[in-house]
Amino acid sequence: MKTIALVYDFDGTLSAGNMQEYDFIPALGLNNADFWFESSDLARREDADPILTYMARMVHEARRVGFPLTREFFKTSGSKVKLYDGVEEWFGRMNAYGLEKGLRVVHYINSSGLKEMIEGSAIAGEFKKIYACSFLYDHNGEAYWPGVAVNFTNKTQFIYKINKGVESVWDGREVNKFIPEHLRPVPFRRMIYFGDGTTDIPCMRLVKASGGYSIAVYDPAEDKREEAELLIEENRVNFACPADYRQGTTLDKIVCTIIDKIAAEVELEKL
Repeated sequence: MKTIALVYDFDGTLSAGNMQEYDFIPALGLNNADFWFESSDLARREDADPILTYMARMVHEARRVGFPLTREFFKTSGSKVKLYDGVEEWFGRMNAYGLEKGLRVVHYINSSGLKEMIEGSAIAGEFKKIYACSFLYDHNGEAYWPGVAVNFTNKTQFIYKINKGVESVWDGREVNKFIPEHLRPVPFRRMIYFGDGTTDIPCMRLVKASGGYSIAVYDPAEDKREEAELLIEENRVNFACPADYRQGTTLDKIVCTIIDKIAAEVELEKL
């Protein structure tokens, strides 16, 4: 059975806003806007990576108020993240639809958010692998240093890992081995990427240019349609639509039609 990979960003793609804003930042007595402004300002002043600076600020602010930044806290915080309509039912429905067409559907996360928070979300068990930022922890179980930082360019490495069937984050040797495209577990032409913002553009462009499908989604509650559709004009994505994952929506119809197309192509290959 051939495999289709559905690869998702998290913040703004499966949930509204940034995951830290639901519980983490308020728990430290901070304002969401101030936290992100200070993080971005630090990156600008030091000419540093914005992902590393937001992770550094998380550790710094937690230490400032004596708050234990543990895996357990992150998971509890992640359980409070609000998902878009239909997300929780989406994965089972896509899996079943793929099986009807003789295809195995597998889901991945590729996010600049926090892996530990995503692991606490209601949908954590739906993914074969969660590629996202994460921390290293000391002997007390508290975060002290970034373990993985996922920015807009190194997101693309995880697309290649999925393509070649390499799940390890640290192993750069296996992913760089030559494997003919037809022998790779998930060829790009059987990959669908879902993203919402600038950190997703390299991945969306890579997947589309390599024969797969990229979908730009936007919050149905916000007027971001023009920004998403601009990505179509710039040839970076195939489709743009609201992040509404319920059955019968535009997004649902697009993905089911792509699965139909892939299933037909698989049959043609057999012939």
